[in-house]
Amino acid sequence: MEIIDPVTGKRKAITGTPEQLAALKHLADLVETGKNQEVPAAVDAALKTGMPPYDVLINGLQAGLAVVGERFKRQAAFIPEVLISARAMKAGVDVLKPLLVKANNKPTGVCVLGTVQGDLHDIGQNLVGIMLESAGFVVHNCGVNVRPEAFLAKVKEVNADLVGMSALLATTMMNHKTTIQYFADNGYRDKVRFMSGGAPVSPEFAQEIGADGYASNALAAIELAKKLTQSGWNGNFINGDEVGAHMAA
Repeated sequence: MEIIDPVTGKRKAITGTPEQLAALKHLADLVETGKNQEVPAAVDAALKTGMPPYDVLINGLQAGLAVVGERFKRQAAFIPEVLISARAMKAGVDVLKPLLVKANNKPTGVCVLGTVQGDLHDIGQNLVGIMLESAGFVVHNCGVNVRPEAFLAKVKEVNADLVGMSALLATTMMNHKTTIQYFADNGYRDKVRFMSGGAPVSPEFAQEIGADGYASNALAAIELAKKLTQSGWNGNFINGDEVGAHMAA
């Protein structure tokens, strides 16, 4: 059976018994169509075929979302459709989490998210959080109107690798810079990597204020987060939108 690889965005063949492949296809279809109430039972059914939890995650749940993600990149799907599928996948991830921990699957990274101080919008950053969790990140969402000191306190508490900042208003987007500067003033800037996004934010703005990367949407944020947490990252600014476009080509 062929799926869209959630990591590379390219098609790949997966193998298994007929029962296992049927369970994975059913699970991927449920995620693709956003049927979150049916996903947990489908995850259980896939596990009963003897598949490891990680395979159910990658080849079932994430493969279903990857179909919608590919459509989104072609502008054949929109944010509400991605959100519906992401929520369906999260319902399955919640079932798998205890099993993945038991299997000692190391998380991809630890990310602290929040909408910057003065801004109360959270739809976009909530979607980013769901998507990052599904990609194997541990996510700590601080919510909205997050002060720089609250970001830093949470980063220290959970030993985060990443900080994801969002803003919907042009009047609050400068608090991205304020947050990064607060980390620098407290000797913590070099211990974490910053992702910047939100409607008024541009790649040029994100780079100018000292962020490590930019993403305009949740799918690009996943690719950006993966790049920033790789051991081979060279410290250069990354435009997550360009990474996603390259992988989709």
